[in-house]
Order: sequence, then structure tokens, then C-alpha cells
Amino acid sequence: MGKVMVTGALGNVGGYVAKYLIQNEQDVVVADINLDALKQKYGDTAKVVLFDFTDSKTFAKALDEVNRVFIMRPPHLGKPEDLKPFVEALKAKKDIQLVSFLSLIGVENNPVPPHHKIEKYIEQAGLPYCHIRPSFFMQNISGIHAFEIKHFNRIVVPVCKALTSFIDAEDIGEITAKVLSEPEKHQNRGYSITGPEAIDYYEAANILSEELGRKIEYANPKPSLAKKYWINIRGLDKEYSTVMGMLYMMTRMGTAKKVTSTFEDVMGKKPQSFRQFVKKNVSVWK
Repeated sequence: MGKVMVTGALGNVGGYVAKYLIQNEQDVVVADINLDALKQKYGDTAKVVLFDFTDSKTFAKALDEVNRVFIMRPPHLGKPEDLKPFVEALKAKKDIQLVSFLSLIGVENNPVPPHHKIEKYIEQAGLPYCHIRPSFFMQNISGIHAFEIKHFNRIVVPVCKALTSFIDAEDIGEITAKVLSEPEKHQNRGYSITGPEAIDYYEAANILSEELGRKIEYANPKPSLAKKYWINIRGLDKEYSTVMGMLYMMTRMGTAKKVTSTFEDVMGKKPQSFRQFVKKNVSVWK
């Protein structure tokens, strides 16, 4: 069997996809825009290649002997068209067994996020696919939103009382690696992946409070105020903040409350709970 290319291998999900593919004894190509960081992270456990979705000159070397691909859309690429040249390069190879794209839960019925159009590009190219459609990452709480929790004891997310079926990025990476390790079993499917339960951010704050030993509150800001805060106070990229605000607006409308059994069906075990996630990452918010 050929190699598996993992884009975004320096990121949360891409890193876990690569980790579990290596554990599954697959021949892995880790691809990202920082070669030195890739070499430091993976050493000789995987082939390291320079790759940039916006530079077609990096495609050929990255795809050498590759027949399965994990696609992670870089957050800074807001336009789905930016990924189309790479999809066309995969189509031209004619030997791709599976393309697994990290998409978004519910996106098959929602044309607004860029993930919807990227899924369509892959399908229209005639590539065998398995779209991975996770709910919100638990890592959002330990990543982009950790600053407020750590320094001000509050979560700043504009979704009111809406429920979210959080999933650990490690679980996403593990199931994606399994899919790519046995491509013939998962062709032309879309897997909606969630954690074991749906909770609101008030409950998330309570769990954080109990595990951290201090009171964490859910700020529940208005969407417009949250976006201004992210851009003007936190200094986050405007386009990134706009996409994040759009996704949270969808959550307010109830799109993130669905709980599925997909992870357990494929993996034969339950996904990790939000409390388990907090317990193993306590140091992030100290």
C-alpha cells in the first residue's frame, strides 16, 4: 500500500492523525509550511515535506507515492477556492484511494461555511472520500479561549444557552487515522463525530470550576461584542474572527447539539468526555 499524506501535521488534529497513523504502522508523509518544526516533531518516524496549499510547486514532491490524503483547511485560508488546485492535483494522480477532509458537523445541509464547498469540490472531482464532520473541538477551550479562562476566570463565547457536543481533537485524529488505514471500508461517506454528551457553556464553566478549584464563569456576550473583543482587544485576525463568529452563530441556532454514535460505531469505544479532557489538560488554565 502507498503512503498517507497528512496536511496540517503541525496542528492539533493533523498531529493526532499522524500519531495514530504511525501507530497503525502506515507509511506517513507529514506536510506543512515549516520544515524545521516538522523535523523536530516527527524526527525519522515519518517523511517530512514542505507543503503549501497556495503554492502548486509544492504539490508534486509532497504527493510522491501517496495514495491517501488527509486535508486540513488552514484557518487563514478563508476562501474555499484556495484548496481547489490541490483537489485538481489529486484528481490528476488517478490512484487516490481515499481523501479524508476535516469538515464540520451539519455542513452538508449548510452552504454558508467554506467547508461545504470544499466537500463538493472533492466529490465533483470523482475522488473517493470520507468527510470527517466533527462538532466543536474541546481544544477551543484549551486553545483560542484559554486566555480568558486563565487570566480572567471566564469563557468568552457568544452562544447563550445553546448545547454543544464537544469532541476531543485526539478522538478526531484517532478515528481519521483508522479510516485512512482501511480506506476500502469508508469510501464515499460522511462521518458526523461528536463527544458522548451535549452540554452548554454554563456546564462547561462548572466542570472547569470543579477541576481547577476556582470559580470559572460563562460571560455569554452578544455576538457583535464578542467579535469586537476578539479583533480589538485580543488582536485576532479579522477574517478568522468572522469565521469563528459565523460558526458560533450556527451554534446559537442549535446546530452543535446533536450527539452521534459514529465514533463508538467505528472505534468500538466511547469518545472522551469534556470532564476527562479538562482533567488531562488542567495545567493549560493554571
